[in-house]
Amino acid sequence: MYLYVCEDSIDGIFTGVYDAWASRRGHANIRLTAHQPENYSLFSEYIAVQTDYGKSQKVARTLYNRLGEETYTELCQAAASQEGQPRRRKAMDKADAIYRTIVLALALEDGSKVLSYLGEPYVNRVFQLSRSAGNEAHHLLGFLRFQELENGLLFAQIHPKHNILPFLGEHFSDRLPQENFMVYDATHHVAALHPKGQGFFLTDTHSMDMEMLHRLSQEELEYQKLWCKFFEGIAIEARINPKLQNQNLPKRFQQDVIEFNQKHRQN
Repeated sequence: MYLYVCEDSIDGIFTGVYDAWASRRGHANIRLTAHQPENYSLFSEYIAVQTDYGKSQKVARTLYNRLGEETYTELCQAAASQEGQPRRRKAMDKADAIYRTIVLALALEDGSKVLSYLGEPYVNRVFQLSRSAGNEAHHLLGFLRFQELENGLLFAQIHPKHNILPFLGEHFSDRLPQENFMVYDATHHVAALHPKGQGFFLTDTHSMDMEMLHRLSQEELEYQKLWCKFFEGIAIEARINPKLQNQNLPKRFQQDVIEFNQKHRQN
Protein backbone atom coordinates (compact mmCIF):
# COMPACT_ATOMS: atom_id res chain seq x y z
CA MET A 1 0.00 0.00 0.00
CA TYR A 2 1.27 3.49 -0.93
CA LEU A 3 0.15 6.27 1.38
CA TYR A 4 0.49 9.84 0.06
CA VAL A 5 0.70 12.43 2.86
CA CYS A 6 -0.40 15.85 1.61
CA GLU A 7 -1.07 19.30 3.06
CA ASP A 8 -4.55 19.90 4.47
CA SER A 9 -5.62 22.50 1.92
CA ILE A 10 -7.31 22.60 -1.47
CA ASP A 11 -3.99 22.93 -3.31
CA GLY A 12 -2.36 20.31 -1.08
CA ILE A 13 -5.08 17.71 -1.66
CA PHE A 14 -5.29 18.39 -5.41
CA THR A 15 -1.50 18.00 -5.63
CA GLY A 16 -1.85 14.68 -3.82
CA VAL A 17 -4.52 13.61 -6.32
CA TYR A 18 -2.20 14.53 -9.20
CA ASP A 19 0.82 12.65 -7.79
CA ALA A 20 -1.21 9.58 -6.84
CA TRP A 21 -2.85 9.38 -10.27
CA ALA A 22 0.40 10.01 -12.15
CA SER A 23 2.20 7.25 -10.21
CA ARG A 24 0.17 4.58 -12.09
CA ARG A 25 0.37 2.30 -9.06
CA GLY A 26 -3.32 1.49 -9.25
CA HIS A 27 -6.07 3.29 -7.32
CA ALA A 28 -6.68 0.23 -5.11
CA ASN A 29 -3.05 0.36 -3.94
CA ILE A 30 -3.09 4.06 -3.01
CA ARG A 31 -4.38 6.03 -0.05
CA LEU A 32 -4.31 9.80 0.48
CA THR A 33 -4.20 11.50 3.87
CA ALA A 34 -4.16 15.16 4.88
CA HIS A 35 -2.86 14.29 8.37
CA GLN A 36 0.45 12.99 9.60
CA PRO A 37 -0.10 9.33 10.50
CA GLU A 38 -0.01 8.59 14.24
CA ASN A 39 0.90 4.94 13.71
CA TYR A 40 3.00 3.75 10.79
CA SER A 41 2.37 0.43 9.08
CA LEU A 42 5.30 -1.86 8.30
CA PHE A 43 3.69 -2.86 5.02
CA SER A 44 3.01 0.63 3.65
CA GLU A 45 5.26 3.07 1.85
CA TYR A 46 4.76 6.70 2.94
CA ILE A 47 5.26 9.37 0.31
CA ALA A 48 5.40 13.07 1.27
CA VAL A 49 3.55 15.32 -1.16
CA GLN A 50 4.97 18.80 -1.71
CA THR A 51 2.18 21.23 -2.53
CA ASP A 52 2.58 22.38 -6.11
CA TYR A 53 0.27 25.11 -7.41
CA GLY A 54 0.85 24.09 -11.04
CA LYS A 55 -0.21 20.49 -10.40
CA SER A 56 -3.17 21.67 -8.35
CA GLN A 57 -4.34 23.93 -11.17
CA LYS A 58 -4.14 21.06 -13.68
CA VAL A 59 -6.40 18.95 -11.46
CA ALA A 60 -8.74 21.92 -10.92
CA ARG A 61 -9.06 22.57 -14.67
CA THR A 62 -9.78 18.91 -15.35
CA LEU A 63 -12.47 18.76 -12.67
CA TYR A 64 -14.06 22.02 -13.78
CA ASN A 65 -14.13 21.02 -17.45
CA ARG A 66 -15.21 17.40 -16.94
CA LEU A 67 -17.57 17.72 -13.97
CA GLY A 68 -18.92 21.26 -14.27
CA GLU A 69 -18.76 24.28 -12.00
CA GLU A 70 -21.21 23.05 -9.34
CA THR A 71 -19.55 19.68 -8.68
CA TYR A 72 -16.10 21.27 -8.85
CA THR A 73 -17.14 23.82 -6.21
CA GLU A 74 -18.54 21.08 -3.97
CA LEU A 75 -15.25 19.16 -4.16
CA CYS A 76 -13.34 22.34 -3.28
CA GLN A 77 -15.65 22.94 -0.31
CA ALA A 78 -15.00 19.41 0.92
CA ALA A 79 -11.25 20.00 0.65
CA ALA A 80 -11.64 23.27 2.58
CA SER A 81 -13.47 21.56 5.43
CA GLN A 82 -11.48 21.57 8.66
CA GLU A 83 -13.20 18.89 10.70
CA GLY A 84 -9.89 17.26 11.59
CA GLN A 85 -9.28 13.54 11.93
CA PRO A 86 -12.33 11.27 11.62
CA ARG A 87 -13.70 10.43 15.06
CA ARG A 88 -14.28 6.81 14.21
CA ARG A 89 -11.14 4.77 13.75
CA LYS A 90 -12.33 3.20 10.50
CA ALA A 91 -13.77 6.43 9.08
CA MET A 92 -12.25 7.48 5.77
CA ASP A 93 -9.72 10.31 5.66
CA LYS A 94 -10.99 13.47 3.97
CA ALA A 95 -8.26 13.51 1.31
CA ASP A 96 -8.77 9.85 0.47
CA ALA A 97 -12.54 10.32 0.22
CA ILE A 98 -12.02 13.20 -2.23
CA TYR A 99 -9.51 11.16 -4.26
CA ARG A 100 -11.85 8.18 -4.60
CA THR A 101 -14.79 10.43 -5.44
CA ILE A 102 -12.75 12.01 -8.25
CA VAL A 103 -11.74 8.58 -9.54
CA LEU A 104 -15.42 7.56 -9.66
CA ALA A 105 -16.53 10.86 -11.22
CA LEU A 106 -14.05 10.63 -14.08
CA ALA A 107 -15.13 7.06 -14.76
CA LEU A 108 -18.82 7.94 -15.02
CA GLU A 109 -20.48 8.92 -18.26
CA ASP A 110 -21.84 12.02 -16.47
CA GLY A 111 -19.37 12.83 -13.72
CA SER A 112 -21.34 15.88 -12.63
CA LYS A 113 -23.77 13.52 -10.87
CA VAL A 114 -21.10 11.82 -8.74
CA LEU A 115 -22.32 13.30 -5.45
CA SER A 116 -25.68 11.61 -5.93
CA TYR A 117 -23.97 8.23 -5.39
CA LEU A 118 -24.44 8.51 -1.63
CA GLY A 119 -24.43 4.75 -1.20
CA GLU A 120 -20.65 4.91 -1.64
CA PRO A 121 -19.09 5.72 1.78
CA TYR A 122 -16.42 8.01 0.32
CA VAL A 123 -18.97 9.99 -1.73
CA ASN A 124 -21.21 10.30 1.33
CA ARG A 125 -18.29 11.68 3.36
CA VAL A 126 -17.39 14.21 0.65
CA PHE A 127 -21.03 15.28 0.48
CA GLN A 128 -21.20 15.84 4.26
CA LEU A 129 -17.89 17.75 4.35
CA SER A 130 -18.91 19.93 1.40
CA ARG A 131 -22.28 20.74 2.93
CA SER A 132 -20.70 21.73 6.26
CA ALA A 133 -18.15 24.09 4.70
CA GLY A 134 -20.63 25.37 2.11
CA ASN A 135 -23.22 26.23 4.75
CA GLU A 136 -20.68 28.22 6.75
CA ALA A 137 -19.53 30.12 3.66
CA HIS A 138 -23.18 30.88 2.80
CA HIS A 139 -23.80 32.24 6.31
CA LEU A 140 -20.72 34.46 6.22
CA LEU A 141 -21.66 35.94 2.87
CA GLY A 142 -24.61 37.46 4.75
CA PHE A 143 -23.06 38.08 8.18
CA LEU A 144 -19.65 39.47 7.17
CA ARG A 145 -19.32 43.23 7.81
CA PHE A 146 -16.69 45.59 6.46
CA GLN A 147 -15.30 48.52 8.44
CA GLU A 148 -13.25 51.40 7.05
CA LEU A 149 -9.79 51.83 8.58
CA GLU A 150 -7.87 55.09 8.91
CA ASN A 151 -5.98 54.33 5.70
CA GLY A 152 -9.22 53.80 3.75
CA LEU A 153 -8.93 50.01 3.59
CA LEU A 154 -12.19 48.08 4.01
CA PHE A 155 -11.58 45.44 6.68
CA ALA A 156 -13.63 42.49 7.91
CA GLN A 157 -12.79 39.87 10.52
CA ILE A 158 -14.22 36.36 10.72
CA HIS A 159 -13.75 33.28 12.94
CA PRO A 160 -14.77 30.36 10.68
CA LYS A 161 -14.44 26.67 11.50
CA HIS A 162 -13.47 25.81 7.94
CA ASN A 163 -10.88 27.22 5.56
CA ILE A 164 -13.45 29.03 3.43
CA LEU A 165 -11.58 32.30 2.87
CA PRO A 166 -10.92 31.59 -0.86
CA PHE A 167 -14.67 31.41 -1.50
CA LEU A 168 -15.30 34.70 0.31
CA GLY A 169 -12.37 36.39 -1.42
CA GLU A 170 -13.70 35.39 -4.85
CA HIS A 171 -17.25 36.52 -4.02
CA PHE A 172 -16.30 39.97 -2.72
CA SER A 173 -13.76 40.52 -5.50
CA ASP A 174 -16.69 40.28 -7.90
CA ARG A 175 -18.92 42.48 -5.72
CA LEU A 176 -16.31 45.14 -4.82
CA PRO A 177 -13.88 45.23 -7.76
CA GLN A 178 -12.92 48.89 -7.25
CA GLU A 179 -12.26 48.70 -3.50
CA ASN A 180 -9.15 47.92 -1.48
CA PHE A 181 -10.31 45.39 1.09
CA MET A 182 -9.10 42.68 3.46
CA VAL A 183 -10.97 39.75 4.97
CA TYR A 184 -9.06 38.41 7.96
CA ASP A 185 -9.57 34.81 9.09
CA ALA A 186 -8.62 35.01 12.78
CA THR A 187 -9.02 31.25 13.25
CA HIS A 188 -6.46 30.18 10.66
CA HIS A 189 -4.35 33.39 10.70
CA VAL A 190 -4.66 34.12 7.01
CA ALA A 191 -6.12 37.06 5.09
CA ALA A 192 -7.60 37.64 1.64
CA LEU A 193 -6.23 40.92 0.27
CA HIS A 194 -7.83 42.64 -2.71
CA PRO A 195 -6.10 45.63 -4.34
CA LYS A 196 -8.39 47.92 -6.28
CA GLY A 197 -9.02 46.71 -9.82
CA GLN A 198 -7.10 43.44 -9.35
CA GLY A 199 -7.71 39.91 -8.14
CA PHE A 200 -7.43 38.85 -4.51
CA PHE A 201 -4.60 36.81 -2.97
CA LEU A 202 -4.14 34.98 0.32
CA THR A 203 -1.39 35.87 2.77
CA ASP A 204 -0.17 34.67 6.16
CA THR A 205 -0.91 37.16 8.97
CA HIS A 206 1.39 36.04 11.80
CA SER A 207 3.68 39.05 11.22
CA MET A 208 0.90 41.55 10.51
CA ASP A 209 0.46 44.67 12.64
CA MET A 210 -2.80 43.82 14.43
CA GLU A 211 -2.97 47.24 16.07
CA MET A 212 -3.49 48.81 12.65
CA LEU A 213 -6.70 46.79 12.24
CA HIS A 214 -8.29 48.56 15.22
CA ARG A 215 -7.65 52.08 13.96
CA LEU A 216 -10.95 52.96 12.32
CA SER A 217 -11.65 56.12 10.39
CA GLN A 218 -13.58 58.85 12.21
CA GLU A 219 -16.46 58.60 9.75
CA GLU A 220 -16.65 54.84 10.36
CA LEU A 221 -16.87 55.35 14.14
CA GLU A 222 -19.71 57.84 13.72
CA TYR A 223 -21.65 55.52 11.41
CA GLN A 224 -21.20 52.62 13.85
CA LYS A 225 -22.61 54.67 16.71
CA LEU A 226 -25.57 55.73 14.58
CA TRP A 227 -26.22 52.17 13.44
CA CYS A 228 -26.09 50.75 16.98
CA LYS A 229 -28.50 53.44 18.20
CA PHE A 230 -30.85 52.57 15.33
CA PHE A 231 -30.50 48.85 16.14
CA GLU A 232 -31.47 49.52 19.76
CA GLY A 233 -34.18 52.02 18.84
CA ILE A 234 -36.20 49.74 16.57
CA ALA A 235 -36.22 46.87 19.09
CA ILE A 236 -39.63 46.10 20.63
CA GLU A 237 -38.97 45.12 24.22
CA ALA A 238 -42.02 42.85 24.47
CA ARG A 239 -40.86 40.88 21.44
CA ILE A 240 -37.20 40.40 22.36
CA ASN A 241 -36.44 36.70 21.78
CA PRO A 242 -32.74 35.84 22.32
CA LYS A 243 -33.31 32.17 21.51
CA LEU A 244 -34.77 32.96 18.08
CA GLN A 245 -32.10 35.58 17.50
CA ASN A 246 -29.36 33.03 18.18
CA GLN A 247 -30.99 30.62 15.74
CA ASN A 248 -31.02 33.23 12.97
CA LEU A 249 -27.54 34.54 13.83
CA PRO A 250 -25.52 31.87 15.71
CA LYS A 251 -23.45 33.14 18.63
CA ARG A 252 -20.14 32.23 17.03
CA PHE A 253 -20.83 34.79 14.28
CA GLN A 254 -22.00 37.55 16.65
CA GLN A 255 -18.51 38.46 17.88
CA ASP A 256 -17.73 39.92 14.44
CA VAL A 257 -21.04 41.79 13.99
CA ILE A 258 -20.99 45.45 15.05
CA GLU A 259 -24.42 45.63 16.69
CA PHE A 260 -23.54 42.76 19.04
CA ASN A 261 -20.32 44.39 20.14
CA GLN A 262 -21.01 45.67 23.68
CA LYS A 263 -18.29 48.28 23.44
CA HIS A 264 -20.16 50.11 20.66
CA ARG A 265 -23.59 49.57 22.17
CA GLN A 266 -22.52 51.25 25.41
CA ASN A 267 -21.18 54.37 23.67
